[in-house]
Amino acid sequence: MAGRTEAASGRAELASARAQGAPGKAQGAPASAHPAPDVAGLVAGGVRALKERGALAYAHDTGEHTALLFPLPADDQATAPLLAVVTPRPVAAGLATLLADALMPLSLCWEAEAVERKRRRVDLAESRGREAVLHLLMTGQLSIAQQVAGALRPRLPDPVRVCVVECSSDRRDEVARVCAEADGGRSWIVRCPVYARHLVIVMPAEDGPEGTATDEVLAALVDDCVVGVSEQVPLADTATGYRQAFHALAVARELPTRHVRFGLAPEPALVVGHAGRQWADALLTPLLTHVPRRAQDPGSQELAATAASWLAFSSHATGHLKVHRNTLAARLRFIGELLGLDLHRLADQSALDLALRVRATPAPACTPNPAETASPTDAAQTASPTDPGNVNGAAHGLDEILRRPAVQEWAARQLAPIAAPVGGAAAEDTLRAWLRCEGRLGPTAAELGISVPGARKRLTRLETILQRSLLRPPSARYDLWLALRAQEVHADR
Repeated sequence: MAGRTEAASGRAELASARAQGAPGKAQGAPASAHPAPDVAGLVAGGVRALKERGALAYAHDTGEHTALLFPLPADDQATAPLLAVVTPRPVAAGLATLLADALMPLSLCWEAEAVERKRRRVDLAESRGREAVLHLLMTGQLSIAQQVAGALRPRLPDPVRVCVVECSSDRRDEVARVCAEADGGRSWIVRCPVYARHLVIVMPAEDGPEGTATDEVLAALVDDCVVGVSEQVPLADTATGYRQAFHALAVARELPTRHVRFGLAPEPALVVGHAGRQWADALLTPLLTHVPRRAQDPGSQELAATAASWLAFSSHATGHLKVHRNTLAARLRFIGELLGLDLHRLADQSALDLALRVRATPAPACTPNPAETASPTDAAQTASPTDPGNVNGAAHGLDEILRRPAVQEWAARQLAPIAAPVGGAAAEDTLRAWLRCEGRLGPTAAELGISVPGARKRLTRLETILQRSLLRPPSARYDLWLALRAQEVHADR
């Protein structure tokens, strides 16, 4: 007996099996003696008869063929499949009984597939929900994130450590289960929407119930995973924690332990003081006060989120924001026009990144110590349009912010590793050339007079020295550009 299954959309889903006798068998005349039956027509007619009569089975003789229909038990009979067989006459002895006996395993298989489909839909909905909560946290919308997270488990902890786990893309679900078991389900686990091999884990700042850190346990239990962990940060600073964890991940790839915690605090947004907040507000005002001309155009909040995502993830922001690359490019052009920035230049990218991070930092954290003084005119001072730190005068007053003692101390701390003997002149030359070339690998290799793989190898070594990610976003290039610029403006005083 040869079997054939056909699926038809509409009022019912049909599973039709066509049974024909083989030549030379005792069950009837050779198949060639019978014209080919209209299987689809016979099954469709049988389905109509079943619906009209509400019967549990249906048989129809055409003279040369017999059609047998058996609906499979299901919760929703409107979409339930059925077993349909069209066979030449006379019907083989015991065929009807055999088909009736086959209904039970077929029904169980169908129900198992239906349950699996529902489980996948539920998993997808939960995954998208967790991704949405992470996106809200990354853009500083804490209250909305907590409201959305209230329908899921566990509750968002505060304060937190952010952990980025890199593993094989086909093992993310397994690693997520290992992590949930390791910390008793306390952590908020999200499949990264940007990198297919990454899990983002927002976990409580304190260690697990047995006094062990979840990230360390994870690195020990999963052979091929690499783990980067942030410092303890408030839940509102999840974006900062993510950047720190990503930088730690770049270092962990080069270590046998496959696990590193970030240790290069503080963030530049925490050392710019009140003058820095005034500067950031002045720079971002055209963006934050923008009112779209049409209802379908992005508003100020959406544009700010687009800028922050692009600065963090570069071209991968399309996956983070779920927009087309042309939409992203159009928004960036508009943002550049609003702010008077050339977003193709690393100088203006660094200024915008710093301003957005200052804006996302609570105001008291940016307030200077009483001993520090800042003239009100410092933040309003405009540098020359030809200044390397101010393309078209867009990075308004940035040099004055970079001259602050706290910023100078921060810059020295960022660049200390390449000033040490382990770094050396070659490391600093490579870093400066890479930043002069706007963070592009090809031009950097040409300026250094080496091959592109050679330049990549140098930058990979720099990642280990600086303990920051350079080649993959989120990259430390904005912080490093600001640190080098701070040194330059200090030397020019």
